[in-house]
Amino acid sequence: MADRKSSQPLRLVTCPTCKGDSVYADSNPFRPFCSDRCKNADFGAWADEGFRVPANPEADEPSLGPSGSLQ
Repeated sequence: MADRKSSQPLRLVTCPTCKGDSVYADSNPFRPFCSDRCKNADFGAWADEGFRVPANPEADEPSLGPSGSLQ
């Protein structure tokens, strides 16, 4: 019986860093990146705060009124 994974066609995705082709399969330990270099460049951008996720204020946090007192 043939291995099911080997019979599936390769899935190519766009590398988020260099925009080149990247194999999205178990054979690529860096997926979705194409290489270790691109993976580390992305990680470095997060570490240097080059990428940021916008924060929404929590609904249950008290807000300050115009006079600076809690409402």
